[in-house]
Amino acid sequence: MVSKHARSLKAAAKVTVFVVAGFAVTACAPMYRKHGYVPTEEQLAEVVVGVDTKDTVAETIGVPAAEGVLSDGGYYYVSTLMRRRGPSALKPVSRELVAVTFNQQGVVSGIERYGLEQGKVIPLQRRVTSSNIQDKTFLRQLLGSLGNFGPGGLVE
Repeated sequence: MVSKHARSLKAAAKVTVFVVAGFAVTACAPMYRKHGYVPTEEQLAEVVVGVDTKDTVAETIGVPAAEGVLSDGGYYYVSTLMRRRGPSALKPVSRELVAVTFNQQGVVSGIERYGLEQGKVIPLQRRVTSSNIQDKTFLRQLLGSLGNFGPGGLVE
């Protein structure tokens, strides 16, 4: 015959095993965290390329989290969904970027949507007005300006 103390220890061991197993199962369940804001397709449909300005875009879809470096730069809306499983580090599951670009007059010249697919940024949607002006990268601008100054400019 088993003593009362042995039965209580056996019951406590069973409860402990179930609690530890429960923690192990829930620790492996993925946890998601969302950062940022990206306007919906319906909100973006309200923005008209060639008509709306920076102010009307801010009123229609909100102020962006990031803005272009230059005063005539675009608005950038970024959203990232991160996942963590157990003790592993957070990993991006999806990333979405909406870029609203403006011309020199502050009128919308393009709306582009990008996503994260296997670590590569791919365009999901693009609405841009065509222009014959070529956009130069920073490196191209830097290298292009190397021969545009003279020794007299250094003395002044």
